Amino acid sequence: MLTKQKKRVVIKIGSSSLTSLHGEISRRKLEKLVDEVVRLKDDGHEVLLVSSGAVAAGYRKLGCLERPSSLPEKQAAASIGQGLLMESYSDLFLSHGYNGSQILITRSDFSDENRYNNARNTINVLLERGIIPIVNENDTITIDRLKFGDNDTLSAKVAGLVDADQLIILSDIDGLYDDDPRKNENAELLETVTDITPEIEAVAGEPGSDVGTGGMKSKIDAFKITMASGIASFLGKAGVDDIVYDAVYGNARGTYFETGEDSENLDQKKQWIAFNSGPEGEVIIDHRAKESIVEMKKSLLPMNVHHVNGRFGKGAVVRIHDLQGEEIGLGVVNYSSEEMKEMIGLTEPELESYEKPAIERKDFVCHLEVSMPVGV
Repeated sequence: MLTKQKKRVVIKIGSSSLTSLHGEISRRKLEKLVDEVVRLKDDGHEVLLVSSGAVAAGYRKLGCLERPSSLPEKQAAASIGQGLLMESYSDLFLSHGYNGSQILITRSDFSDENRYNNARNTINVLLERGIIPIVNENDTITIDRLKFGDNDTLSAKVAGLVDADQLIILSDIDGLYDDDPRKNENAELLETVTDITPEIEAVAGEPGSDVGTGGMKSKIDAFKITMASGIASFLGKAGVDDIVYDAVYGNARGTYFETGEDSENLDQKKQWIAFNSGPEGEVIIDHRAKESIVEMKKSLLPMNVHHVNGRFGKGAVVRIHDLQGEEIGLGVVNYSSEEMKEMIGLTEPELESYEKPAIERKDFVCHLEVSMPVGV
């Protein structure tokens, strides 16, 4: 199914798909991937890689016989392996007349809106100039509690960051099945998914690769992000001939994740609020305010704030709860926590001096708008 439409494509490939059985970078696997990226570039597509492999490529150079388990050793291995990985990518892309660039990011780069937008602007310039950005989490300095979790999640967030047309995740399995194919030989491949149901989530397993960190569950979580953002996605098996090229043109064996025509996709601002921001406090509202902001899609007025927890400034992202403790969603506040506490109990005439809503509806993301908890 060939298409003349030029796409912006994000490709995620895991450690096990890039390294040999001995944990070293596999030149053959890299060449195969690069060749397919080059074919896409030659067709006029913009391509960004989210590439694992730094720790796997570097731990033997560090003198470890197996993948290290301690954080300092992982970070030391990443500092060696990242350079090796980029050197290999750069040499291969240059041999085809293309330049690659290295982008190392942390979760805190995404949680800060200014840094998020700076990253977006930088990558957009690279893509528009024909460069191939190669993105990885900065494992050398990132601590576990501030990690994205895995590169599946990172790739989905990067796809949203750059307004990608498609995310391709390459794995050691050829798609999503209706049951675990390792345990059930009659499990059937799901070729197209338009809704991630509880049944699909139940099939997703935990991380199980000896080399990488992701499992099917992390991939499902990644596809929830892309589907909420209106980005088409694909899951297929790395190493299959022409898998990347065919996935872009809709001809690959695997699972295509597509959003429905009537789905309400999050814009760039709401994507940041939902999937990247770090909520700093809580705002409690009653059932009437909940109905207004959720069902009637109105802004949250100062008079409807029932209670405030935590300390935060103007422009912070906060969690919004009802009186029963149920979390409704996330929103960007127009007032500090101290100002909002002062509003509580004031009469309507007394509130007239506060010109803005407590939270604009355009800066609010409801759990019902996405298929996963927001603010995680």
